[in-house]
Amino acid sequence: MAANSRLTIAAHALAWLALAQRRGQEVLTSEQVAASVRTNPVVIRRSLGDLRRAGLVEVRRGAGAGWSLSRAPERITLLQVYDAVDAQPPFGLHRTEPNPECPVGRGIRPALSGVYGRVEHALRQELAATSIADVLRESLANRRETAGR
Repeated sequence: MAANSRLTIAAHALAWLALAQRRGQEVLTSEQVAASVRTNPVVIRRSLGDLRRAGLVEVRRGAGAGWSLSRAPERITLLQVYDAVDAQPPFGLHRTEPNPECPVGRGIRPALSGVYGRVEHALRQELAATSIADVLRESLANRRETAGR
């Protein structure tokens, strides 16, 4: 089963926009962001569109077109990003009803629902405690560490 990378792509795009802003560059094009992520600009435009609808980025059209953060990176949490890109809960229950005649099938959903709920609650708490500024700071620190090897 492949992992969903929508949150990662969105966080990457936002951190790149934050770095560009710090360097005095007002906007980045979806092509510039896509080059950093190493994906198709259409994927980036889709992600940035979700982030725009959530009020996390702004788009400028016409001359000097591009994307920029709508607020300081310290005020954008990974939870806001997670909710904006409609990331799915980390675990899901059966798509169809398990066999009610089976002792495990009859009780598996309630048994796992509580655990999964607690996992998602912990996930949301951690994401809420981490900002895009934190992600950028860690990314730049990791880059310096790997460059020294």
